[in-house]
Order: sequence, then structure tokens, then C-alpha cells
Amino acid sequence: MTMSKRNPVCTQLAFVRPAIRALEGYVPGEQPQDRRYIKLNTNENPYPPSPRVLEAIRDCATEEVRLYPDPMANALRDKAAAVYGFTRDHILAGNGSDDLLAMIVRTCVGPGDRVVYPYPTYSLYDTLVAIGGGSAVHVPFGPDFALPAGLAEAGGRVTFVCNPNSPSGTAAGVDELADLSRRVSGLLVVDEAYVDFGAASALDLVRRRDNVVVLRTKSFSLAGMRIGLAFAPPPVIAELAKVKDSYNLTRVSIAAGVAALDDWEWMQANVRRVCATRDRLIAALRELGFTLPSSCANFVLARRPGRDLQGVYERLKARGILVRYFATPELRDALRISIGTDAEVDGLLAALREIGFD
Repeated sequence: MTMSKRNPVCTQLAFVRPAIRALEGYVPGEQPQDRRYIKLNTNENPYPPSPRVLEAIRDCATEEVRLYPDPMANALRDKAAAVYGFTRDHILAGNGSDDLLAMIVRTCVGPGDRVVYPYPTYSLYDTLVAIGGGSAVHVPFGPDFALPAGLAEAGGRVTFVCNPNSPSGTAAGVDELADLSRRVSGLLVVDEAYVDFGAASALDLVRRRDNVVVLRTKSFSLAGMRIGLAFAPPPVIAELAKVKDSYNLTRVSIAAGVAALDDWEWMQANVRRVCATRDRLIAALRELGFTLPSSCANFVLARRPGRDLQGVYERLKARGILVRYFATPELRDALRISIGTDAEVDGLLAALREIGFD
């Protein structure tokens, strides 16, 4: 038998959508497996989840894992409804807020549709819009990262506001977001992944406006469980549910999420520890000559205007400390630093003093 020649069509990946072939996929923060690092690069909570979460996870280790989970994660939705003061129909659970963002784009964005957001912000938005064939419209932040003018006038079918914003940690006020929700022509998505660390929540807008979605995640020390919540008017939730994966949360994730929400005080205690360390880190970084906006999140954006900080990032990594460096023109002079434990932050500061910047 003679071997046939390789199919040139397959070789050229002609079966892949042109938009995907041209896409630069989203790159998460490094999760290295080769050694132990001080990880200050992916905005994880440095403190463990509630003991109730660990107990719930252990209780899930039964033969029932052979069965599918509840496709709508109703136990989690009901617990969230009780905690946040909504009905189940106002809430959708996702495999992290990234899953919920993808649902929103699949539901609302078609080829050529405009999706508007301040910039620089969470770079996954760019990736999701490109996958959906939409048109990303960046409205630049000013130096202070205040909510920029022109968001509503840009005419987005969807407008994203990451609040607090990543990577800056800054936050717009609820009155500003309420005004924006009245002026946009489409859906306003307020991505509140970090809101528990110091910003005012826009959740009440879900009760007052028919075009607002609020996303929540992050503060319960469950990054490895991948749990996110979307709050929106019931008709919006019903449309989003049409495009979600059939079983997008595991049995373990659902149980962990319920247990975490059941121990609100544990989460708040961890948040207070993170915020105290954040404020100490901001003061120390300013003493070292960095410029930082005030942060309402569990990270800070440390800048040395006009200086490319890739070398600092690399020298920190060589010392076993990971921070986030963005190789974009707007952020080359910055490092995003997640808030770790006091000991981890002390290690970072010692390394920065050793490296120097002259």
C-alpha cells in the first residue's frame, strides 16, 4: 500500500475560521509547576477558604460523583439569592466569571456588533469579542483611570466595565454606573470580580434597570473551584441560560460555593487582612519611587513612568517571585502585584530593594 500525500488543506488549517487563525488567544498569568514561587501574579486570595468549604468538598467524595451535577446549580443559586437578596431567577452560576462573560458574548454579540469598554482593562474581553466576530471598541482611560467619557456614545451592543478595574484596581462610583446604564443603547455588564476588597457594588442596579448584568467572584478563596455568579433581570438570565454548557459546574464546585456563602464572616475576615496588607504595600512601593493609583482590589498597579519594567519582572522571577508584566505600550512601565500574605509582601519588598532601579 502506498502512502497518500498529506492533504494540503489540512496542512494549512483551512477548516479553522479565519478569525480564529488570526486570533492571539488570551494568556492567563503564569502557573508554573517547576518550583515553588511567591505567587503575586494572578490575584488569588492568599488565605484559605472557610473550613466549611473543605468539609463540603470532603462530603462530595462519594460514589455519586458518577452522576451529573444539577445543570442549573440551583442549590448555589438559592444560597446566593438568600445572601444577596434576590430570587433564584435573577442568578446564573458559571465556571468562574470567564464562563459567564463567554455566555454574554455568545448571547448578545454577532459579526460586526460593537462591544465597548474602557482600556486598558481585562484582556479576555478582547479575546471573547474576537471569537464572537464582534468589533471591540476601546475607550481609553485617562491617567487617573476615572471612568472615561464616550462609553455610551460609542454605541455598544454590550458595554463592559470591570469595576474595580484590572489592572489598575480603581473603581467607578455606583452613581456613575447608574447614569451609564441609562445612556447605553445595549447591555451594561459590570464585572465586579474584586468588589469585596473595597468598592461599592452595583448590584442594586439589577433591581432598577432591565439592561444591567453584574458579575461576582474572587473573594471567597475558591479560584481552584472556578465559581462565578451573574445577577441580572430574570428575562436576561433566561436568555443567557440558553447558551451555557449543559453541566458547567461540578458537584464539588456547587457544594463548595454553597458552603463559602454560608460563612460570610470568614470571607470578610480574609478581605480585611488583604486590605490591610495592600495599604501597607502601597505605602512601601511609593517610598521606593513607584507611582500607584489607590486600589479597591486585591492587587495594585505599580508604575515607573517612562521605564520598561520587563527587566524588573524578570529579576523578581529569577528570585522566585512572580508578578504580572504586560508587554503592551500602555502598561510596559507597570507591574500588577497581587496582595499576598504579609510574609510574601515582605519578601517582594526586600527583593525590590535589592534589585534597585538606577
